[in-house]
Amino acid sequence: MAVQTFGDPGGLAVVDLPAPRPAAGEVVITTEAIGVGGVDALIRSGAFAAFGFEAGHVLGGEVAGTVTAIGAGVDESWAGARVWTPLPSGVGGGYAEQAVARATTLVRLPPGVSAVDAVTLAGSGVVAHFGLRHAHFAPGESVLVRGAAGGIGVLAVQLAARGGAGAIAVTTSSAERGARLRALGATHVLDRSGEGSTGYDVIIDIVGGEELPSFFARLNPNGRLVVVGAIAGPPPARLAADMFPAFRKSLSFAMFSADSVSDADRRTVAGELLAAAGRGEVAAVVHDVLPLAHAELAHRQLDAGAVFGRIALVPE
Repeated sequence: MAVQTFGDPGGLAVVDLPAPRPAAGEVVITTEAIGVGGVDALIRSGAFAAFGFEAGHVLGGEVAGTVTAIGAGVDESWAGARVWTPLPSGVGGGYAEQAVARATTLVRLPPGVSAVDAVTLAGSGVVAHFGLRHAHFAPGESVLVRGAAGGIGVLAVQLAARGGAGAIAVTTSSAERGARLRALGATHVLDRSGEGSTGYDVIIDIVGGEELPSFFARLNPNGRLVVVGAIAGPPPARLAADMFPAFRKSLSFAMFSADSVSDADRRTVAGELLAAAGRGEVAAVVHDVLPLAHAELAHRQLDAGAVFGRIALVPE
């Protein structure tokens, strides 16, 4: 069983597809949990059609489960292993009972870390970790996480706190979410506009959209804004014009995608995050766990902005 897209959430269709077979260097994973993220909703909506995502695409960029088949050239020690893995960008395939992954991306699940926790933590945590690194974040600096209630945001807050941030502000939509973010390490809670708050060395932006340029004014001299997501769509065409008046502040703007990270580096960071979770040092924030066949409900929650943390799908 798999779930194909696309269109509105009601357009997700449960279908039967042939069982996958691994090519050389690949494995087949019988899935125990499948991560559901904002990028899935964007692909389903057609926003990424220019990148080749067409009707009939099987969503899902990360899974956790058991390796049940290995292709030529794969170390036999992976057979039967419980693992987390990202899936090839542009291919997906995670919304299924079985998924194909490259052996070079596999990370073994440590004791005490469930498959649901793994797909809640690892993919989002990799983006948060390297997003902060891309921003050259250093201990003692102030950080603003824009759009902090999603999977990447809650990990960015936790990792900034672990990294010794002097202050961590978040933008979010409610006092209840703000309280939950404070429990994860945030020190200041702002509304979605971020109005009335300035003085940040680093901004990690998961939102994008028309309001992104307004956040340049919240940066300190030599401040860095890194876009790691675009749940509100791309920035406006005026982006450069809005940034240029702050020329004398020597601000930096960058974008970050985990596609730019090597398999080895991604594996290392994901493994460290999962190990930290096993020790109770990083929290998996699970909004909901739903049967794979109910992927439509997961997407309705995403579209409504109702998700705090991450949703996981599980095959029945």
